[in-house]
This record gives sequence, C-alpha cells and structure tokens, in this order.
Amino acid sequence: MTRLASPNRHAQEVLAFFDSPLFIDVQCAGIFPDSKTFADATPNQPLQAILSAYEQERNQTNFSLVTFVNRNFSIPEPVDVRFNTNEPLAIGDYITRMWDVLTKPADTGSDYSLLPLPHPYIVPGGRFREVYYWDTFFSALGLALSNKTDLVHDLIRNFLAIQAQVGCIPNGNRLYYATRSQPPVLALMSRFVDTDDASLQAALQAGLEHEYKFWMQRQTDSSGAASLRSVQLDDGVTLNRYFDTSETPRPESYREDCHLAAALPEQQKGTFYQHIRAACESGWDFSSRWLKDPQNLSTIRTCDIIPIDLNCLLYLLEQALAERATGSEAETYRQAANTRAAAIQHYGWSEQHGYFLDYHFPTAQQSDVLSLAGVMPLFVGIATQEQAQRVAKVLEKKFMREGGLVTTLQTTSQQWDSPNGWAPLQWFAVKGLMRYGFDDLAHKIMQRWNALIANHYSTHGVILEKYNVESPNSAVGGGEYEVQLGFGWSNGVYQSFEYLLNSPPQT
Repeated sequence: MTRLASPNRHAQEVLAFFDSPLFIDVQCAGIFPDSKTFADATPNQPLQAILSAYEQERNQTNFSLVTFVNRNFSIPEPVDVRFNTNEPLAIGDYITRMWDVLTKPADTGSDYSLLPLPHPYIVPGGRFREVYYWDTFFSALGLALSNKTDLVHDLIRNFLAIQAQVGCIPNGNRLYYATRSQPPVLALMSRFVDTDDASLQAALQAGLEHEYKFWMQRQTDSSGAASLRSVQLDDGVTLNRYFDTSETPRPESYREDCHLAAALPEQQKGTFYQHIRAACESGWDFSSRWLKDPQNLSTIRTCDIIPIDLNCLLYLLEQALAERATGSEAETYRQAANTRAAAIQHYGWSEQHGYFLDYHFPTAQQSDVLSLAGVMPLFVGIATQEQAQRVAKVLEKKFMREGGLVTTLQTTSQQWDSPNGWAPLQWFAVKGLMRYGFDDLAHKIMQRWNALIANHYSTHGVILEKYNVESPNSAVGGGEYEVQLGFGWSNGVYQSFEYLLNSPPQT
C-alpha cells in the first residue's frame, strides 16, 4: 500500500481500495489498455458498498467484471485538445487557446484519488488529467509569455499547499503519487514571483526550506551510506538520489509492474518496485540511465544511482536558500552549495568522455550512459568554461539530430532514450549553452526543435509530449502508454524558444 504520513479518512479508504481484490482483479484483467484509467475512475457510490457487492456477485454464474465496473464507476476521459474551427489555427494561436483548455479550476471537493488543490492549475493533457510537478515549470514558461502571471502564481501556491498536506511536492496531485516527488524545480518556479509580493515570498521561503529538508532527511535508525534520498559517500560528502518508500506496484501501472516483477524472486520484488517508483520520481520513466541492461527494464536500479541532474537542481536550491537567508544561515547554505558543486565535479565529470555522467555508488563507478542530464552543470553554472566547450562538442557531434537533441545515445524501447527528444531537456541544454556563450549551437537546437513541432502541427493539428528527433516524419513510441496530446511542456518550451529566437542579441 502507498503510505502517507497522516492520511485522512478519505485517503485511507482510497489507499485501501488500491489493495482490494476488486482493484487488483480489474487491473490484472487488462480491462483498460491504460492501467491509469481505473486508478483515476470515480466510484458512483461509497467504495465499501461497491466492494461488498463485488464479494457477493463475483462468483455468480455469468458475472461480468466489465459490466460491474461500468455500473459502479465513472470512467475518466482524456483531455480533449482538438478545436473545431472552420479555419486551421496557426500554431501560436493554438498554444494560446490551449492554455485555457489545459487549465482546471480549483478543486471544490474530494474526487476519489485526486488530492484537491485550492487554486486553478495546469494539466499536461491526454491521460494526464492532474497537475505534475516538473511539467508545471515548463508550462509556466509559456504561461508567463502569454500574460498569465496570476495563474503562474496560483500554480506556486498550489504546490505550497499540497506540500504542507503531503510532506513534499508530489509527482502529481493523486493519492497514488504522494510517496514520491519529481525533479525539484520550486527554486526555478520562484523566479516567476514578483519581489514585492511579500506574503507569497514568505510562503516560498518556507516552501524552499521544506523541500530541502525533504531531500536531505535521513531515517534516524538508518545504517549504511544510503537513507531515503540521501547518500553519504566514502569521503563523507552527501549527494542525493531518487527514491520512494513504497515497496508495492504502482496503482496507476499495476498490471505492468506485476508483469515485470513476475520472474523475480519474491524477496526482490519490493526493491524492484522501489526502483520503478524512483524512476518515476526522476521524471525519466523509463530510461537506460537506470538500467543495468539497457534493453531489459527488469534490471532497473534507480535507487543505486546518484543522478547528475537531481544534484544540480539541489545545488540551485541551496543557492536560492543562501540568497534568501541572512547571516550564518546564508553561509551554511552557501557552503552546502559549494560542497555539492565540488562533489558533482569529482563524481560526475568524465575526462574520458568530456561529459558529465551519473554515478553508481554501490560500485563506485560512473555510468556509461551519456544522456542529456549531462547538460545540467552548464545550466546551473558549475562547469568550467573548458568543460562547457567539451560538453557543447559532444552535444553537437553525438546528440544533435534533424529534430533537435536526442535524449540518450542508447536506442531502446524506453521513451527516455533514442530516438526520442523531450521539450524540457532541449530547454535545459539551450539555456546551459547560452550561459557559456555557445549561442550558435543553442540557436540551432531551438530552430530544429521548433521546426519539428511546427511541421508536425501543420500536418496533424496537435502538439505531442515527445517527438522522434531522429526521423521527424516517423511515429514516436516507447514507454508504457500511447503518445499523449496537448501538451503542456511542449507548448511552454516552444513559446520560450520563439521568444529567444526573436529577441534582439544582448550587447
């Protein structure tokens, strides 16, 4: 069962349902092609009454599980992202109108598995009918350029509210996401807040401190290097990893997780589920970054890896806290940031590859998977100019494709590998390159990525969550579900790149 620190009665009931024979039977029967569908369904009467009816009816002759589910639950629909217009919309107009489509009002009640939010918020689109943590930052890039600053502030207030309720900013506002977070981007989100909004600034300060404690905490009775999301290395330096305390299949991917774990010894399944969940916390679900065998998802080992991107974002968080604090507290955060920067250099930089890599701490070895996470030391400014030049060369020679940057150099069946490209990774790479003066390469990436999105839109009338950057006219695939339409972060990054490409050069 997914565990929460202090679940209320409704949460306890829903979490117990995820362990019920009815939920397990529906998910394992594959009634819905996407396991998330039933995890998001809304019961038409009290859950206990439905469960009692199931126990009474399930063994009757001619019992139909499909009929029972359709009678007792309202099945959610994907977010509709197509407009019925006489004339096709230009892509810029489509994105501007799409922000209204993707905006949900404040939640007024308890909607089964949904964690209610007090202010309006943005959903990504398609099967993603709730807010997502790191997605929201990239949507906010476009919202800010679309004069929707008030909505951006509402998004931040929602994150602070759910953080107070759950103990972290979760993967998304669903109960089944509440034991994991996502890449910590609250410090980036804070840049959208006007400095004269004293109340929001004060709430943000508390929220940033809370986020830092969440990532740095250790269990009091822990032994060994790793505890929760914190890893103490042999030299005494602490870096961080993705993690999840739950050792059970994900409710939203129950069938898929059970299928993958079926061949494992029983005593290994709990750890396997934690690795799967930790990869979801990373946002890269799934990628060869996390796999011992790049072609075999059952070899996942996310919790054993110190990710370069996570630690760069935590460096940014430490910097933000240092800037907001005063006196000895500011110096403590500043020193923590400096220590982390040095550790990222020590454990992450590969002289052989001229690139930054993840670190597998049980074997004290760097990963051999080159991924776009390696641009993050440029994005946060801890790479040297020489390192940045070498990273830029690797990006141009090895990652650049017709449609932009490929996610990793590994071609697998996972969606966060070749041949796929993702909007947030293009943005991090572009901003990192521009920070070190590689504007020509940054512009080339932006032009190729936006051309890819615009060309696909002109043919199909939609924007996707991910794209095939190696063969832009080919279908995009990989992962646990069909490619989704909408799409929040693709829209936001497209608008951001259009702005950057059309901005006058800085002198």
